[in-house]
Amino acid sequence: MSADRQFRLVSLLLERGRMTAGELAEQLGVSPRTVLRDVDALSAAGVPVYTAQGAGGGVALLEGCAPDQAALTGGERQQLLTALASLSGGDDEGALARLSALFARQEADWLRVRLSRWGGPDRDGGTFRQFKEAILERRALRFSYASSQEGAWRRHVLPARLVFKGQAWYLQGFDLDREDYRLFRLSRILPPVEPGEPFRRKLTPPDIEPEGDIPPLFRVEARLRFSPSATVRVYDEFDRESITPLPDGSLLVEAAFQEDGRLYGYLLSFGPEMTALAPDGLRRRLAELAKQIWEAHQC
Repeated sequence: MSADRQFRLVSLLLERGRMTAGELAEQLGVSPRTVLRDVDALSAAGVPVYTAQGAGGGVALLEGCAPDQAALTGGERQQLLTALASLSGGDDEGALARLSALFARQEADWLRVRLSRWGGPDRDGGTFRQFKEAILERRALRFSYASSQEGAWRRHVLPARLVFKGQAWYLQGFDLDREDYRLFRLSRILPPVEPGEPFRRKLTPPDIEPEGDIPPLFRVEARLRFSPSATVRVYDEFDRESITPLPDGSLLVEAAFQEDGRLYGYLLSFGPEMTALAPDGLRRRLAELAKQIWEAHQC
């Protein structure tokens, strides 16, 4: 189909930059006249491809409308070409429309992500970029990781993917020492992060949160009341469906939690702005921990 050939033409321009009609014709196995017809069809469909006459001329993508190849890593370039190839197929008109849409977005500044804390340097952003490159280049990493159970331990990891969950970024990778997949929160990865050897192992990380309910043995159905001063944080951290505004301005939250040490630390972080209403076991444990905190801070 002509659309498949036109996708290949655009891929060649993305990969090699400016090419003559003769060079494209040789690569595509068609005549230069067919190449020029394809260029006209692409241009009419909104793809920013053009021809220039004379010395230094040829076929090229309009500057500023195509990704800067010099700024892409080898892995990113291959991902772009793979994504381009995946758009082809189907009827010619529909394929051209999808190809045009790839270049149609001129608003490059619609989203900006900074991983740093407010008022702090962007160290997490540098860590994020380092992990992205290691994933694309399939290179192992060594770093220390702060864990509540083990303290700070060195890890030797094959990075698989970056995941955003809740309010934080995580690195999911295969831990070579534990021979299993692990999830590492970026803010707990301690410098220096040392790039290691390339690897060939195929990585198939599981879902970070398997579907299904929390097992009954570890499930806590909690009813929590929050004071009005906690409103912003409640809406930031709980599903809207679980929140009920009360007449006095406080908020009732009914939610299921997995019972572990992190649950109590999390609930205590609200301080006096949160009152646990149920179940009784949750109330007793929070009271015990609050008493221990009070005793430890007696002057």
